[in-house]
Amino acid sequence: MASYILSCSSTVDLSNDYMEKRGIPYTCFHFELNGVDYPDDMGRSMAPEALYREMSKGAETKTSQVTIGDYTAFFEKYLRQGMDVLHICFSSGLSGSYSSALIAAESLRDIFPDRKLYIVDSLAASSGHGLFIDTLADMRDAGADIDTLYSFAMENRLKLQHWFFSTDLTFYIRGGRVSKTAGFIGSVLNICPLLNVNSEGKLIPREKIRGKKKVIRRIVEQMEMHARDGHDYNGKCFISQSACMEDAREVADLIEEKFPKLAEPVQIFPIGTTIGSHTGPGTVAVFFWGDEREL
Repeated sequence: MASYILSCSSTVDLSNDYMEKRGIPYTCFHFELNGVDYPDDMGRSMAPEALYREMSKGAETKTSQVTIGDYTAFFEKYLRQGMDVLHICFSSGLSGSYSSALIAAESLRDIFPDRKLYIVDSLAASSGHGLFIDTLADMRDAGADIDTLYSFAMENRLKLQHWFFSTDLTFYIRGGRVSKTAGFIGSVLNICPLLNVNSEGKLIPREKIRGKKKVIRRIVEQMEMHARDGHDYNGKCFISQSACMEDAREVADLIEEKFPKLAEPVQIFPIGTTIGSHTGPGTVAVFFWGDEREL
């Protein structure tokens, strides 16, 4: 057993069963649906599919990050048990949660001067954040100490590639990520934007691709271009999706065909309620280890 806790936030978009089996505690973001607050607790309070159904009916959503108080209580519980803590935060390019975690950690270091409390900005999102924590959990289970994990996280976080596409621009328009004019034209022309997360942990539009079949091929081409060792990539690949499992499965099948040395079959997870509150249905995201992300 490790003498430290490896933790993260609910924005890893894995599953509660996975987190329990791997022994990874997590802090919960929150989301509102038509004014009612819910914790993003990986589907225990509300399944992502239920959220997407309500959003498709016109429901209003918004999200809130983990507070300084929440972080303080979360970290203190383990520090009081004599455990060190390595916490992997949701990207600072998408949320202020990392700053809140730093403030909480600084106040606790004075109370627990003999304990290690490391806070890492993952610069990652969704199941990319999840693949990051999965890799660290594998290292932990193989016997790596907390300092080894912290060093690996800081040195390799930009080598986790994130690529997304969406077939429904409705909620990107509603959230201001796509202008109404561009969204209208995109919908008429069946444009599916291809985006990635850059070296600052921000979501950046990269290409405008006409048609779902083309964007599915293109997202796999990005993996061919950026994956570690190219077609010989032997790491894991995670996919997350919001109410479009058929599209995600088509991407996964193509990846498994192109990358025969994958460590395991592609795992597909639902985009959780925090990130899903902004994307809505119709988004597919692919995550893998590769070359270093750029601006």
